[in-house]
Amino acid sequence: MTIVKHCPHCNLSFEAQDSGDGPAFFVLVVVGFLSVGLAAFTEIKFTPPLWLHAVLWVPFTLIASIAFMRFFKAWLIAIQYKHNPGIFEP
Repeated sequence: MTIVKHCPHCNLSFEAQDSGDGPAFFVLVVVGFLSVGLAAFTEIKFTPPLWLHAVLWVPFTLIASIAFMRFFKAWLIAIQYKHNPGIFEP
């Protein structure tokens, strides 16, 4: 996923931004916590067969990972801007 070169509204340059592996780390932690926690709760509460776990948690994990990646990438770039605005050139 790439970001635009500049803001279309204020012409702020984003070319110096690189969020690196940060978004992937946060997605791994958050989605992993949710997937394992919900799967454990489901197993303890309902004791479904293993195929139902696969049907439930594989799509959930994939969709949640894709959905959260954009949020965490934008969040990390915003945090970089907040704490080091000198690297941004309008």
